[in-house]
Amino acid sequence: MGPRCQRSTVIVFSTMLLSTVSFLLTSARLPAAALSGNPRQAHRLLLLSVLPSSSPLRAFCPAASRPSPATCSAYSSSSHAASAMAEQADNPLLADFDFPPFDRVDPSHVRPGIRALLSRLEGELEELEKGVEPAWGKLVDPLERIVDRLDVIWGMVDHLKAVKDSADLRAAVEDVQPEKVKFELRLGQSKPIYEAFNAIRNSSAWDSLSDARKRVVEGQIKDAVLGGVALEDEQREKFNQIQQELEKLTEKFSENVLDATKKFEKLITDKKEIDGLPATALGLAAQTAVSKGHENASAENGPWVITLDAPSYMAVMQHAKNRALREEVYRAYLTRASSGDLDNTNIISQILKLRLEKAKLLGYKNYAEVSMARKMATVDRVQELLEKIRAASWDNAVQDMEDLKVFVKDSGSAEANDLTHWDLSFWSERLRESKYDIDEEGLRPYFALPKVMDGLFSLANKLFGISVEPADGLAPVWNSDVKFYCVKDSSNSPVAYFYFDPYSRPSEKRGGAWMNVVFSRSRVLARNGSPVRLPIAHMVCNQMPPVGDKPSLMTFREVETVFHEFGHALQHMLTRQDEAFVAGIRGIEWDAVELPSQFMENWCYHKDTLLSIAKHYETGELLPEEIYAKLVAAKNFRAGTFSLRQIRFASVDMELHTTYDPSGPVSVYDVDRKVAERTQVLAPLPEDRFLCGFSHIFAGGYAAGYYSYKWAEVLSADAFSAFEDVGLDNEKAIEETGRRFRETVLALGGGKSPLEVFVSFRGREPSPEALLRHNGLLPVAA
Repeated sequence: MGPRCQRSTVIVFSTMLLSTVSFLLTSARLPAAALSGNPRQAHRLLLLSVLPSSSPLRAFCPAASRPSPATCSAYSSSSHAASAMAEQADNPLLADFDFPPFDRVDPSHVRPGIRALLSRLEGELEELEKGVEPAWGKLVDPLERIVDRLDVIWGMVDHLKAVKDSADLRAAVEDVQPEKVKFELRLGQSKPIYEAFNAIRNSSAWDSLSDARKRVVEGQIKDAVLGGVALEDEQREKFNQIQQELEKLTEKFSENVLDATKKFEKLITDKKEIDGLPATALGLAAQTAVSKGHENASAENGPWVITLDAPSYMAVMQHAKNRALREEVYRAYLTRASSGDLDNTNIISQILKLRLEKAKLLGYKNYAEVSMARKMATVDRVQELLEKIRAASWDNAVQDMEDLKVFVKDSGSAEANDLTHWDLSFWSERLRESKYDIDEEGLRPYFALPKVMDGLFSLANKLFGISVEPADGLAPVWNSDVKFYCVKDSSNSPVAYFYFDPYSRPSEKRGGAWMNVVFSRSRVLARNGSPVRLPIAHMVCNQMPPVGDKPSLMTFREVETVFHEFGHALQHMLTRQDEAFVAGIRGIEWDAVELPSQFMENWCYHKDTLLSIAKHYETGELLPEEIYAKLVAAKNFRAGTFSLRQIRFASVDMELHTTYDPSGPVSVYDVDRKVAERTQVLAPLPEDRFLCGFSHIFAGGYAAGYYSYKWAEVLSADAFSAFEDVGLDNEKAIEETGRRFRETVLALGGGKSPLEVFVSFRGREPSPEALLRHNGLLPVAA
């Protein structure tokens, strides 16, 4: 009975496989003789050529039907093609999809999927170059298809690496990344494409092009030059080697930071050691302990595991009375990825050397000049702005420190005599509680994530006339915590979609918060009869996950972070540009891209907005108005200190990419200490290695660009002042101003220069006065 059943099963499978082969016959290039005569015979021949010699299926084909070795050789190329097609058909990276199949991609798909994609795109690029003409339909449209396909598919892999990291995924990405970079360099350095764009730029039709199309052409020409198109022979080869090496180094930098963050675990069994930690932090620490194998861990009785992941780290630094614990955790965080196998020091040095070498190959003095070539600012204007804000912040920061010392001394603490880095957050939080009667942890119950999102979406409806609706189940997701939303306009038609991944997952997800592009709005890539393909974004945060039956309860700073990332998403989703190269956040100068994100943060202090989201998750009680007033009063608490912190980061970034010689005797840490003398009231520790975890500039897009946060903050503060000018309690005027903001800042994307966009909204050029006023840093008139 058993063998007969087995034989029957194999025959059924054989029949299914023959049917599949029948389908593949139309695509496989078989010799004509094979297709003449008996079709079943042809099917068998192709099937046998595909099957390995060890396959048990060969036993069910008559010997007379088996192909000779010579015939097998004749079919070998077609069999490989059929096999490759069958393999590709199962690879979600190569599937045709409306929404990316994040749930089906695993590391085994990356190598074959990316290689097959690159092979296909290489063929398309060759075809484009052969028939390229300086006409939109013959140049830009086919180029967009090539660039978009690579961006979407590689974007899926890169995103999964950020939110679902694993050793297998890392290894797969490491294997194919050089091939992907090689193709990007080949594409970016294509002389026929570059010359076609220049021909458009120099043609008589140039003046008749729209602003958006002019920006596309100018952007492509500039990117090609910065990508090495004008380099020849040895110089081009050297440039390409540098690009390949930089990709590897920045990827390794990021991996080291994640691994160093994961590596630190502090198991605590005595509750006295974590005295002061709020209930939410204890719950998280116990939940982390359970995930590490301590099955019976509880918030009340422990054990507890402290990590360097932001929710855990910040809770310790702000609330742990145990000074020794604060010191241990602070030092661990400050020295992440600075020793042993995970040491980023040498990687930083190599990155800076290669960036400088790349700049000189392109004819620039330093890498900052390369960076500025695609930004609003110049090196001189950046340094001027940073110094203006530094000077306005310094006296306030000095006063912040004096106030803190007095408070600690008045509290009778022995720490008053040697106040140091791991004391600042703890005592600042106590001072804030004392001065404004605000307990940030005590406010968490008022900021449950679902209610915060409802309030955020309600604000977007009021300002921009859109509605945001849950669309869970419409698109595959990478984790069950991920939410999917549809954005609709006033006529109830979808205009965009976005994913939201809110919670910290330290074992697989990198820290921080970010928004990125999944699909750009595109006329060329429209599907199913639609005039455009709608944009899709993803928003990622790392806040405290739900603990037990409690929802995710947020700090006020986490609320600001969600508003910030949603601002980025809005600019991507509400674009009216149909040319994908300048739609949404694409094509926007990097130092302007933080404008809408920082603009949205301002609404966290708007009374109606805040009171609409602040509702106790258990009792339903609204946040008392007196607490709202205290939050507003506390908005600029230690503003000088926080401002200087950002200036330090931006200044050391600029120093390392302008005057610093990475081959000289001075270390990057020497540069940081020198910058800190001007930007930090309390000198950094000698062992400060924060640069080893500075992913923004060594593994992100902010190299010689961290100043963008301050540059764009000037724009965002001034933009928000337009709403203040018409009266924040004047609903009609607010709506009108919001619609104007949507039609300019959010709609125009990279289709106009950021300065033109700002002037079209504000009616004048930006001024830093609004930022200094918002931060309480303007001198008070006598």
